[in-house]
Amino acid sequence: MTAPLCFLDCETDGVHPGRKAWEVAMIRREPDGTQHQVEFFLDIDLETADPFGLKVGRFYERHPYGRYLAGTIPDFCFGIKEDGDFLRPRDAAHTVARFTHGAHIVGIVPNFDTEVLANLLREQHLTPAWHYHLIDVETLAMGWLHAWDRQTEEASAPPPPWKSEDLSRAIGVEPPIAELRHTAMGDADWAMRIYDRITGHDANGAGQ
Repeated sequence: MTAPLCFLDCETDGVHPGRKAWEVAMIRREPDGTQHQVEFFLDIDLETADPFGLKVGRFYERHPYGRYLAGTIPDFCFGIKEDGDFLRPRDAAHTVARFTHGAHIVGIVPNFDTEVLANLLREQHLTPAWHYHLIDVETLAMGWLHAWDRQTEEASAPPPPWKSEDLSRAIGVEPPIAELRHTAMGDADWAMRIYDRITGHDANGAGQ
């Protein structure tokens, strides 16, 4: 590996144009194999949010502001932004810019996430500096399964449209447990495990 990789995922307020992230997780792997990670909630304006989109990632169960609105935490426990319960957009944008700088973005349908993050950066007077070539682990898995099927006749790729969980299990990677599915770090880690399974990356950061 000659360039950093950044495995990432966002939980958003829907799938509509102009959607916004309310949770981000990133795992950056340097060329020498060292890794560091970050995950955070973002302050978010819900004016254009899709209620179903918020439900998928369990916004009202997990985000401090969502929990406050749902009445599961009282007023006096509501998170103060400066104390780190969730980041202001400016701080979130700077964190994203630093973690993704010069990296190849790896994810499950990563363009969904990079479109959101690019909008966040530009709103805060920044610009994306990640590599323009995104790495979609679902596409990698489809190619890997087709090649394996031709060579060994031991596996076959499910026909499109496919489900992420089906593809993952077909290559021997178990999806996140229910509590971690549709959380930013749970899905970022899942993308990393799929990528490592396909590329033969071992626990020490070296290819096999």
